[in-house]
Amino acid sequence: MLRIMGKFSVNALKSSSLCNKYMYFRNTKIRVVGVTQQDCSLRNYSSPAGDVKSLHSVINPHISRIRNIGIMAHIDAGKTTTTERMLYYSGYIRTLGDVDDGDTVTDFMAQERERGITIQSAAVTFDWKDYRINLIDTPGHVDFTVEVERCLRVLDGAVAVFDASAGVEAQTLTVWRQADKHQIPRICFLNKMDKNRASFTYAVESIKQKLKTKPLLLQLPIGEAKTFRGLVDVVTKEQIIWKPASDVDDGKNFERKLLLETDDPNLFQEVQDARNTLIEQYPAFYLKKYVSDRKVCKKSVGFFPLFSGPFLKEEGVDQYTLYLPAPNERSYEFLQWYKDDLCALAFKVLHDKCRGPLVFVRVYSGSLKPQSAVYNINKSCTMIRLLLPFADQQIEIPSLMPGNIALTVWLKQ
Repeated sequence: MLRIMGKFSVNALKSSSLCNKYMYFRNTKIRVVGVTQQDCSLRNYSSPAGDVKSLHSVINPHISRIRNIGIMAHIDAGKTTTTERMLYYSGYIRTLGDVDDGDTVTDFMAQERERGITIQSAAVTFDWKDYRINLIDTPGHVDFTVEVERCLRVLDGAVAVFDASAGVEAQTLTVWRQADKHQIPRICFLNKMDKNRASFTYAVESIKQKLKTKPLLLQLPIGEAKTFRGLVDVVTKEQIIWKPASDVDDGKNFERKLLLETDDPNLFQEVQDARNTLIEQYPAFYLKKYVSDRKVCKKSVGFFPLFSGPFLKEEGVDQYTLYLPAPNERSYEFLQWYKDDLCALAFKVLHDKCRGPLVFVRVYSGSLKPQSAVYNINKSCTMIRLLLPFADQQIEIPSLMPGNIALTVWLKQ
């Protein structure tokens, strides 16, 4: 919440430093929104003004730098919280939102903030280093399974979030099978390692037994539940020790150091065993590629990288950009019929009182521009505008190229 004392003229407000930090943006143009002595419900984004340049500098990045990623899990496993941390570390929000406080970016509906659950999928576009991330936070409640199904079709990769104290839960199994149906590469993320009754061994065994899969253990926790204090990278044997400066740990304070046998003989042996298992599981060619380039095979080989939480500021979403495929690394048989012609899939519709239906579109080939006529199944139609989604806000863009996701305005059918 931002309290603005006194009254300002429009011109004075536009030229003030306050405008540069807190102005509400629509279509990237400054717009004064009823500033009075009342409290203004402005989300603490860091994207307005100069910070949004990262989105505009490369509206359509090279397809190899795009990641279309979904977050899927059982309810209360930490999907929305995970999304919030990704946005925080990328610099698109200044403060971490909380599901219980009802101030997260992707849960923007009144019902979602009141109940503390995700009801409809929300798309967020942001930049991480040299990558463009199109992130979709999906519902975890069983009543909204269809919402998950619609979004999984357009993803190139997914992050399956697990509560470390519960392992695989009912809805986790459902969304995992949906991802199997669409052959989506996945990363497993064990969340809430510091929660009471959290158990790394139990969670991993649950994944193996219930999902019938082979998780690649790329990180091991140092302690668990109340004793959890960090992670060890299985490949580099590097320790990452948390050092929270206050009661609110945002992942910024930590120490890196090499794990030596003299530090903790038992932990050292566990890491060595996990590394040997990794070598046995993974084909020699891909293991060599992983060790040198910090990558794993992005094609379907039956293995899924497994990481533990929480997130770190420096790494942020590195594991997602490195271990999940770009759109051009995925093969779609139907593209042989389109070649360079436009092929796009409309996978979700929002209804806006002022602008009418807003349709989420994933482009597979060709390009899409405002005012261009497209062939929609059996009839021609025209889309007026293209918008880049940021939860309940949008930024207008001039075109949409293969691999990207955006909103279209005025696609009535």
